[in-house]
Amino acid sequence: MSARRLLAALGLVLGLGLPLAVGATDTTPLFAATLTGTDGQPVDLGKFRGKPLIVNFWARWCPPCRKEIPELVKLQGEFGGRGLVVLGIAVEDDPAAVKEFANAYDVNYPVVVDKKKALWLMQTLGNASTGLPFTLLIDRSGAIVQRKMGQFTRQDFDAAAPALLK
Repeated sequence: MSARRLLAALGLVLGLGLPLAVGATDTTPLFAATLTGTDGQPVDLGKFRGKPLIVNFWARWCPPCRKEIPELVKLQGEFGGRGLVVLGIAVEDDPAAVKEFANAYDVNYPVVVDKKKALWLMQTLGNASTGLPFTLLIDRSGAIVQRKMGQFTRQDFDAAAPALLK
């Protein structure tokens, strides 16, 4: 391949990637989405706009997801009084099964369900591989202050808390 063709191909690839990178910082699709609550009723995620959020994409079959849930429960209990909302987005399609699972883990935060929409949201918000768990920390203005692929920990929260809770 000639140098000219290589540069043209590289420019095309980089040019196509730019909108994806810009879109990955935009939380508008999250707040425009409606998913299903564990009670089977629709939940408009727009109601969480303006609040500091920990948005956690997870599934029952995912071992690291199971490990991080107790920490998310603690964070909701500790910082909920300061406006923090942990939002669990189950990448599944069975609200009743997810509700039973969440109850077994004493989940004290809202959980919504919709596999297709959850996968699309993950890709839109910067997780092209749709790997789980995937966690976003979003401040009151709607800006993503942290993305975490893999098990979310208290140390991850502590590192982002000043920006998240301002």
